[in-house]
Amino acid sequence: MEKLQRVSLITGFISILIVALTFLFKWDSFLAPAAVAASVLLAFGMGSVKVLKPYQYTAWIIAAIVCGLMYPSAFLKWGDFDLRNKWVILIVIQVVMFGMGTQMSLKDFTGIRTMGKGVLVGIICQFSIMPLTGYMLTRVFNFEPEIAAGVILIGSCSSGLASNVMVYLANANLTLSVTLTAVATLLAPIMTPFMMKLLAGTYIEINFWDMCIQIIKIVIVPIGAAMLYDAYNRLDKTVSKRLNIAFGIAVFWIIANSVVLWKLMDRTLSPDMMRIAELLNFLAGAVIAGKMYYHLTLVIPKLGKLMPKLSMFGIVYFTLVTTAASRDNILAIGIFMLLASVMHNSLGYSFGYLISRALGLDKDSCRTVALEVGLQNGGMATGLAGVMGKLATVGLASAIFSPWMNISGSLLANYWRKRKEKGMAFSNVENSV
Repeated sequence: MEKLQRVSLITGFISILIVALTFLFKWDSFLAPAAVAASVLLAFGMGSVKVLKPYQYTAWIIAAIVCGLMYPSAFLKWGDFDLRNKWVILIVIQVVMFGMGTQMSLKDFTGIRTMGKGVLVGIICQFSIMPLTGYMLTRVFNFEPEIAAGVILIGSCSSGLASNVMVYLANANLTLSVTLTAVATLLAPIMTPFMMKLLAGTYIEINFWDMCIQIIKIVIVPIGAAMLYDAYNRLDKTVSKRLNIAFGIAVFWIIANSVVLWKLMDRTLSPDMMRIAELLNFLAGAVIAGKMYYHLTLVIPKLGKLMPKLSMFGIVYFTLVTTAASRDNILAIGIFMLLASVMHNSLGYSFGYLISRALGLDKDSCRTVALEVGLQNGGMATGLAGVMGKLATVGLASAIFSPWMNISGSLLANYWRKRKEKGMAFSNVENSV
């Protein structure tokens, strides 16, 4: 595999030269295939170089953007199958979130007791700095309403597991990072719709409770299923017994709904009550999925290592489809959107660090808060845009912001790690003297 990756990397660089020649000699017919070949080959080949390997995931996202821009019609429909179908988007985002959830644990919430101040500061910063910054940028750049709403949406989402990876690379406070991500994820069904209603309500119609339910479906349900797997994995007999009872109830509920109960409720209950019933179906599905996944891991032990890669594939899929759907908007305002993403991300890091420092947190915790604030869950934003049926507009910001967040986060994390290592080395020299 490594030899193939090296060949791919070399071929990718050759493809870049071909892209340059197409611009120089205006060989327009060669531009699209050469650009796609260069981006895909480089993304695959980067895995063979140790220095470049941490950026391989970002390279795949960039490759997806290039493919979506060059061949948009190929990634919107396959025959009669619409790749932007709301149910497809919902299923894929749930798989993505479940994969992320398998990297979390119930222990992630224990840091609340020992790092209450850091958690409180981080949560307040996260759900204030980024939504407000996003809103201000929409006023500065004067984006169209739905595109502006997408900028606010990405800022109003919680942080994702990418922030945990960056904090680990920065050698900062990983325990605080994991706890912040877990708590922010739980708060997202309330805080994200609230900030959207407050700041984006003039751009698009925001139904608070509908958005709340959608976030529960696409984030809380799959991550909850992963948490149930973690609970099963602890081999606590009392917990397992209770979970088995919950599993039996969930199976009964799903079967009853599929046979007769759902039709009966649909005839007698109000629309609001039917939304609750639908949510109960998803929660029951989460209980079943958690137990099924636990038993699958017993049969296929390597499945756990596959899930993060499956999540990454899902995010690349979203990026590809969103880019294809919003190609015209990207060509029209892509440079301004990229500039907005750089400003949004940079201000998140800066304010997150400075505010937490002013409130008395240590440097490692401040760096952690900065990365948690600056890095949002792009998958959540894309999923919400998808179920709203607005991938081309509301989903545009997450498609452009996500790659930049990965690049800037990696650069900042590595800078802070090296700075900390130099500081420790200097301190050791002083002590020895």
